[in-house]
Amino acid sequence: MHREMELMLKGYGLTTAQILYRMPDHPALLQTYIWQQYDLAPDFPEMRGFLKFWEREIEGPIHSVSFVHAKMISATEWRALKGDFVLH
Repeated sequence: MHREMELMLKGYGLTTAQILYRMPDHPALLQTYIWQQYDLAPDFPEMRGFLKFWEREIEGPIHSVSFVHAKMISATEWRALKGDFVLH
């Protein structure tokens, strides 16, 4: 969890990719794979690295990739506050 917070403070957001790929033995069939990782927009080095790995190591050729990216925290949302709230 600590590593995830560090990544978010560095500007990383959660990226989810849906990869449609062809079955090696049945190329007419498409299979879905969901990949999720903290990544840095707009270049997406983690996702690009994973897709290169896929093309190099996995037999199922990629048909298409669709993805979404959500920045979990930004500098305007993170600020230090001082104060206490006392409830009954």
